[in-house]
Amino acid sequence: MMAEMLTHVKNNLILMIGTSLLVLLGVGFLIFSSVCPCAVAPGGYLFGERVDAPVADWNLTTANQENLCQLQIWAGIRPHSINLNCMATPEGELFLSCSVCDRKYWASKVGPNEEAALRLGELVYPVALNRETDPETMDRAFRARVLKLQHTDLETMVTPRPPLDQVRFDHWWTFRVMSRS
Repeated sequence: MMAEMLTHVKNNLILMIGTSLLVLLGVGFLIFSSVCPCAVAPGGYLFGERVDAPVADWNLTTANQENLCQLQIWAGIRPHSINLNCMATPEGELFLSCSVCDRKYWASKVGPNEEAALRLGELVYPVALNRETDPETMDRAFRARVLKLQHTDLETMVTPRPPLDQVRFDHWWTFRVMSRS
């Protein structure tokens, strides 16, 4: 009888500790998500005011005023968010900039019409991503990148300011961002 009672108490204690650890991990992940993505560390969920209205012209957003955009994709069962440069073309298209992208974890997780979230400032937009491979479109996106970086605040700049005549690098990828709203 005593052995059964001790086994019952032991099992309840293990269950309580396990549940407490899961709750702590969940709370820790939410706190981590509220702080990151950081300079080099990816984050989790992107928090902010959700914008459900469709965006037809990304020039009407703060895309070219923000030093960095934040992107959240799903990597398996968890959200994965990063900081990266985004740029709107004069035509109102939005693209993500990714140098040496074949070595980046997040890029390997992006499939065709990948559902994602994009945060510009405090606003979070539901978007779909597609890797752009058309050379003319890539050149147009790269040109928008070069122009945007001419006006980025030097104190918060992550990418060096390129010369105005900079040509697209062979290792540079870009993803087209489309509104899902």
